[in-house]
Amino acid sequence: QVQLVESGGGLVQPGGSLRLSCAASGTVFKIWTMGWYRQHPGKQRELVAIIDSDHGTDYLDSVKGRFTISRDDAKNTVYLQINNLKSEDTAVYYCNARISNTIQLERSYDYWGTGTQVTVSS
Repeated sequence: QVQLVESGGGLVQPGGSLRLSCAASGTVFKIWTMGWYRQHPGKQRELVAIIDSDHGTDYLDSVKGRFTISRDDAKNTVYLQINNLKSEDTAVYYCNARISNTIQLERSYDYWGTGTQVTVSS
């Protein structure tokens, strides 16, 4: 069983910064991709940033230059550094990871965290 646990959300003023963390626990043999999604009220979940096992990254166009995704493979943890927060960044942020939980690495599954609320308001 694999669990993803997010932390680091909260209430921040416009222009402020936050760092979100997501740690994978349980039976983890290899973590392929790790990503952050967000969901605004009444809208579909969207991919914000993703990092692969080679630490290659990609971002939603609207967050480029403000968001930085990174991972610590020794800790099975992915981070999202968010700078210059804007009101439109207010959303629930979800962690996602593609994980092989057996020695058969060709088998992998998507796992999700339960989400952490980020609210940007003065």
